[in-house]
Amino acid sequence: MRLAGRRVLITGAASGIGRATAELFAKEGAALALVDRDGAGVEAVRNACHGEAGRYVALVADVAEPSAVEAAVAEAARALGGLDGVVNSAGVDLLAPLGETGPADWARVLAVNLTGPYLVCRAALPLLRAAGGGTIVNVASGAALSPLPNRTAYCASKAGLVMFGKALAIEAAADHVRVNAVCPGIVDTPMFRVSFEGAADPAAEFERIRARYALRRVAEPIEIARAILYLTSAESSFVTGAALAVDGGRTFH
Repeated sequence: MRLAGRRVLITGAASGIGRATAELFAKEGAALALVDRDGAGVEAVRNACHGEAGRYVALVADVAEPSAVEAAVAEAARALGGLDGVVNSAGVDLLAPLGETGPADWARVLAVNLTGPYLVCRAALPLLRAAGGGTIVNVASGAALSPLPNRTAYCASKAGLVMFGKALAIEAAADHVRVNAVCPGIVDTPMFRVSFEGAADPAAEFERIRARYALRRVAEPIEIARAILYLTSAESSFVTGAALAVDGGRTFH
């Protein structure tokens, strides 16, 4: 019950890391506002959390849409009676060389991965201040720390998200709001599987990707969720502005 009494908004909550985080936070006693574009998916997660103690609300919104984000954050605060924490987990990938990355592709990746967290934080920060402090955890990527080929848009968006969080950590510190980033490596999520299943030889492509990692394996979403829990809980009370690599050793290996 490390999050007992905490009210947390999680974006990208319908699948992958966002879903694992929601289910873990529910077990730790948090009240949750679950946000995703996938209405059926986020409702399923809310139902999965429902057996745990606490309050849960499912909200449908595209984090790249300013009006949708403002409405979702306002409804989350109304339903939960305020907010004490935010987890920005919504994200998209784009595997393409720069010459095949059109302006619309570039804009969409940055809109979801960078502008989305900005919109959520901008709307949520007054609520965190009103609560007397809180936490923001942005799910960035190991690609923010060490680049990958054919992912200029993705790497740029995630690196920008890390620096956004560091700058916000300075700004929000006086209000007792801590801001950190988690930088995952390969995780068994639908987004990761797309990155190799379409290759001419999926097994060979998977092995090529796996070889980048010191631990030589793919993480489960719960392993990233545990790092997010640490940065959201009081156990990390003296941590802010950090970019925590949870990446099986790729960015140093």
